[in-house]
Amino acid sequence: MHIILSNFKEKTIKMKTVLIILLILILTNSSYTQWLPEARLTNDPAASNTSFNNSWCVASTGSVIHVVWYDTRDLLMNSNNEIYYKRSTDGGLSWGADIRLTNNTSQSHSPSIAVSGSTVHLVWNDTRDGDDEIYYKRSTDEGTSWGADTRMTNSPGGSYSPSLTVSGTTVHLVWDDSRNGNQEIYYKRSTDGGISWGADTRMTNSAGLSKYASITVLGTVVHVAWDDQRDGNSEIYHKRSTDGGVSWGTDTRLTNNASASRYASVAASGSDIHLVWHDNRNGILNDEIYYKRSTDEGVSWGIDTRLTNSSSHSWYPSIAVSGQAAHLVWQDMRDADDEIYYKRTTDGGISWGADIRLTNSAAAFSGFPSVTISGPTVHLVWYDYRDGNYEIYYKRDPTGNPVGIEPNGNNLPDNFSLGQNYPNPFNPVTNINFSIPRSGIVKLVVYDALGKQAAELVDGEYNAGSYKVDFDATEFSSGIYFYRIEADGFTEIKKMVLVK
Repeated sequence: MHIILSNFKEKTIKMKTVLIILLILILTNSSYTQWLPEARLTNDPAASNTSFNNSWCVASTGSVIHVVWYDTRDLLMNSNNEIYYKRSTDGGLSWGADIRLTNNTSQSHSPSIAVSGSTVHLVWNDTRDGDDEIYYKRSTDEGTSWGADTRMTNSPGGSYSPSLTVSGTTVHLVWDDSRNGNQEIYYKRSTDGGISWGADTRMTNSAGLSKYASITVLGTVVHVAWDDQRDGNSEIYHKRSTDGGVSWGTDTRLTNNASASRYASVAASGSDIHLVWHDNRNGILNDEIYYKRSTDEGVSWGIDTRLTNSSSHSWYPSIAVSGQAAHLVWQDMRDADDEIYYKRTTDGGISWGADIRLTNSAAAFSGFPSVTISGPTVHLVWYDYRDGNYEIYYKRDPTGNPVGIEPNGNNLPDNFSLGQNYPNPFNPVTNINFSIPRSGIVKLVVYDALGKQAAELVDGEYNAGSYKVDFDATEFSSGIYFYRIEADGFTEIKKMVLVK
């Protein structure tokens, strides 16, 4: 009897050990990715398309997610593309109706969207003037209503592939333009939230084609990356402005190989600049995703890092970054048809996790993904042919972005806390730390000295942990400001001083 009981206890212990190991593996895997089932956002008999990777078709702030695309539903026989928009106000759980934003008999296509607070900025290509020009419109109430179309370019050679970014009330736009006889990169900006715009600025001047520019901004430092053929084949180039787009540095060649390096996507967080592109240096029929970073705001750059390794094309990458976490999505043919893949880094690009397949559309086509981040949630949109025509799809990972988690983030905090911002006084960027001992909705808002809300930094559900959030006050005046946190009944207010 004693032997039988001992054997039973030993088997029980072994079984518990196995279960614990399995649980650890499950938790470890789920902590890396918890992508929820995808949602179909469009449903019409025409084609609905997202833009190339340099133009983001999704943007977010707090729990409001904005999606744009171009659609032929309004004149199917003549393939008359129009710009459409829809939004979610609950973090992607549910979605409003499709809203048609353009209405003309020509082509409106290739949109790019950016958001700052309650103001949503949109640019796109439009042929209503005879050739392709860039148009702009905005919403000042989180997408509820939209202003008039504004023509941004007037080029006899055509203007293409707009890319948009925003910091406070300064909006930055890049595109490629043929007014000079070959395609060059152009730039313009608005310093009043899109009400008025400055002159077109020519950014490149080379004998080869310069096109497909991607733009990002943090504070007053603006970064542009693009394809350039001045060297006889496509290479990735970069230039930056340190004064909010007033003046620009020199062109810097970032790739150097005999093959084509194309379709850059660039994102910034603090002094770290993250750049991805696709490259066929490993075989003309085998594009792979490559990455490099700068840790000094684009002054110098590290080595090229190959992020994919498959026997077929990996292409059209899109990257978004928050703190030390960067999220990468791309289109991949390793499964015989194009599917959307994802991977991330949580240490600022030093190391990267495994490739994760996000779509499985049964020999159809999933392409041109765009990614954005809001709090702990990663949001993804793409176009998909699984329904017999192209439709817009959406997917999210509500815990995929460990934004700003401190190095000791594995040790969960015992209490709620709101730290004093650092540096303080500051100009123009400062960090705000907070900790929550259990998951819940967190709101972190900045107010001016009169008690008027100046910025919303956080509004969403966060897991237990310690977080760090950047406050960029580039567009704010010197003075005293207050920041307030609300989290599961906990409220605290602190003062900070902006000195310019």
